[in-house]
Amino acid sequence: MITIKRKKKFTYKKQIRINNFIHATEVRVIMTDGTKAVMKTRDAIEKAKEYGLDLVEVSPKAKPPVCKIVDLGKYKYELEKKTKESKKHQTNITLKEMRMSPKIQEHDYQTKMTHIKRFLEQRHKVRINILFKGREITHKELGMAIAEKAQEDLKDLAQVEFGPKFFGRTITLIFNPLISSKKANKKPKEKQEKKQKEKQEEKTPEEKQGEKPEE
Repeated sequence: MITIKRKKKFTYKKQIRINNFIHATEVRVIMTDGTKAVMKTRDAIEKAKEYGLDLVEVSPKAKPPVCKIVDLGKYKYELEKKTKESKKHQTNITLKEMRMSPKIQEHDYQTKMTHIKRFLEQRHKVRINILFKGREITHKELGMAIAEKAQEDLKDLAQVEFGPKFFGRTITLIFNPLISSKKANKKPKEKQEKKQKEKQEEKTPEEKQGEKPEE
């Protein structure tokens, strides 16, 4: 019996250089009060020790490298917090796939369209593959008709990035999600209405009484 050993997947994690692990002989130091000074690395480490803190390299590519006198544990916590926040606001766009037959029934077509529209509203790309089986390939026009219908039904939600194009026994289309103009204009309008309401509330009763009604 032959056993195959799988190699462990290597993942790179950025290392934070601190104190004696900082390679540069001279660094620009950000003090605890925010002031900056260029000094020898060994002097900066001694300065950090005076405060009971660490000298942490925050910008290694700068000339000279920038270091900060901070509490290492607190610094790592702040970095993790920023990373989590940035990931929270990221939109992961994935490519979803939907398969159809050139002889698809209307009910099945509408069901698949419902799923496709939901994917596009969630900001995902969608690839539609129209598959021909057996002698269905002799009726290519049926597949192209489905492709054209899909483009028409999705024109308000997406634009065609690729296709429709034949690959062997398959017609492929890829749709890119669009940003709805209604959604884009909604927030500025809401902000304007909110500002007008706040201005109205700030006015004194005398100012409100003095206002002339619109004709």
